[in-house]
Amino acid sequence: MSIYKILALIPAYNESARLAVVVAGALVHLPVLVVDDGSSDDTAAVAEGAGAEVWRQTPNQGKGAAIRRGMAEARGRWRLFTDADNSTPIAELDKFWGPANEGFDVVIASRALPESRLELRQPLYREMMGRCFNRFVQALAISGIRDTQCGFKLFSQDASRAVFPRQQLPGWTFDVECLMIARGLGFRIAEVPVRWINSPATRIRALSDSLRMFRDLWRLRRKYGKDGARITK
Repeated sequence: MSIYKILALIPAYNESARLAVVVAGALVHLPVLVVDDGSSDDTAAVAEGAGAEVWRQTPNQGKGAAIRRGMAEARGRWRLFTDADNSTPIAELDKFWGPANEGFDVVIASRALPESRLELRQPLYREMMGRCFNRFVQALAISGIRDTQCGFKLFSQDASRAVFPRQQLPGWTFDVECLMIARGLGFRIAEVPVRWINSPATRIRALSDSLRMFRDLWRLRRKYGKDGARITK
């Protein structure tokens, strides 16, 4: 892979129906690497046909594992990971360069800041679950971040190389883990308001995945300590 200033990483599992449009839109702005997470459809072929570079992992291992694999393969000064549903439009990346130029190592999109524009909101029950989850995140895992779960995050090369070899959770709570590791290693994190459009075709199962995520928070607290206090450089 060439050495890029910035690369977009998209984890994908059975996303052939919508991936071509997302990849094409992203490629207008920057190179794209798709990690095909054990898809049973033609996700990889669609991504390649749209112009993305593709890495495959089998079997399906989860979003956290796909991001970890992609970050290991990525090159460049900055690495953005973004969801295949395009809930945060790629053009929102322009808002990230201010914090990046100010010396922040990790810049993350947030739906919870007053300036954020939620053009299509989640169902009320999911919003309430998200708020409840974030309260536990703030109490147990990492303080001062209002939205750890928005799937649009930018890491510097140094932060990526330090954080993702340590990150282990394969599922949805990997966002919390990578931010805890970054905080524990001393990397500065900025939270940025964005335009966001809910995708109804979510893969999160409200009950089973929520229970697993709450369990993961306790595991992360025991392993890393609050705000990554137990992490050694």
